[in-house]
Amino acid sequence: MKTKLSLILMAMFLLAACGTTPASTPAGTLPPISQPTATSVSAATSAPATGNVDVSIANFAFSPDKLTVKVGTTVKWTNQDSATHNVTAEDNSFKSGDLNQGDSFSFTFTTAGTYAYRCGFHASMKATITVVP
Repeated sequence: MKTKLSLILMAMFLLAACGTTPASTPAGTLPPISQPTATSVSAATSAPATGNVDVSIANFAFSPDKLTVKVGTTVKWTNQDSATHNVTAEDNSFKSGDLNQGDSFSFTFTTAGTYAYRCGFHASMKATITVVP
């Protein structure tokens, strides 16, 4: 959206510098800026996940690293790296054992809240799950 607005403003500046204005726009005014459509807004604000949700552990990262789910959702982490990882909630509400390549760990979220978690072996591996009612 910012890029589109910047391009429109730049075009208007260039046209003004040439001493002409677009035929459909009165001199000294800017054309209307289009508003986001319902489709683009809904794509940016997706509904919380439900049921079973997968989180990949790959390239020393959790993907997705920010997730919103509803209460009752089961999240399953699967290690796709050759290195051993684990999944440990900062508040100790859940903790996997060591996960070797191909191993998985699942946890069902029964309480709303925000759960920060990390890999106990690799300090840079952090993520968050937000659980909503």
